[in-house]
Amino acid sequence: MTHKSIIIGAGFAGFTAAVYLARAGLKPLVIKGQSPSYHVTTTMEIEYFPGFLHGIQGPELLDNMFKQAEEFGAVVKIGDVTRIDVAKRPFKVWLEGWGELQTNTLIIASGTTAKLLGIPGEKDHLGLGVSTCAPCSGFFFRNKKVIVVGGGDSAMEEAIYLSHYASEISIVNRSDQPRASLALMNRAREITKINWLMNRTPIEVLAGEKGIKGLKVTNTVTGQEENLAAEGVFVAVGSKPNTEFLANQLPIDKHGYLKVKPGTTETDIPGIFACGDVQDRRYRQILNAIGSGCMAAIDCQRFLTST
Repeated sequence: MTHKSIIIGAGFAGFTAAVYLARAGLKPLVIKGQSPSYHVTTTMEIEYFPGFLHGIQGPELLDNMFKQAEEFGAVVKIGDVTRIDVAKRPFKVWLEGWGELQTNTLIIASGTTAKLLGIPGEKDHLGLGVSTCAPCSGFFFRNKKVIVVGGGDSAMEEAIYLSHYASEISIVNRSDQPRASLALMNRAREITKINWLMNRTPIEVLAGEKGIKGLKVTNTVTGQEENLAAEGVFVAVGSKPNTEFLANQLPIDKHGYLKVKPGTTETDIPGIFACGDVQDRRYRQILNAIGSGCMAAIDCQRFLTST
């Protein structure tokens, strides 16, 4: 069986494309990876979504989009794409657990993955005191001291979310000023249990008897090493595009993001489109992901109509 369209990725961009294509009667196949959407794991509550005066929960919004796509006729399969072959149409997609799939068009909405610090003790304690997702694991740090590493919007959102659970939050940032938006900075500064530790570079996650006991940092002003006590370390230092499975099949930039033609979601290969964070290094917002998902579906539909 050759599908009319396969969408790789089931985040906000992927499911938006699915809703539009399914509504057009194209019955797209959506491939949902084993890892959750980066936007969902880093943004629990969306306060700026148009039309929702009191905000909406990220997981709730995505779940609604999933149900909507299925109701319109989209099919969802769970698994990780191991590789693709786009030498000719129909394109081939290899899905772990399902084997080879074929499609006349392909929409890549594989998103991004949270970056790690790459310091000793970090990977060893993932899920055991080290996390990249406050909404996923914040509950387990109720009344405990935690550290958030980073100075961008994601770090502020993590700290704000954790303030509902942790007894004390320390934001560790390597420069003297966070780069987060003013609105998020103001919200974070209003929370008295948040401490600000600037000019500090993490160098090691410190193991405890159970889990971790803290984070070792270097003070970039004094040059001295410091041991910061904490039972949880949340890493919020950005993300990287999920393009490894492409294996040089499509052009990407030096940062690993998929290249698209200006003003469109079209790649250099006719019939292949990209949307969401996997092709958006500049904005990386939920609304942009949704908008580009809509664009990809329209571009895809027009391509199918013209061929």
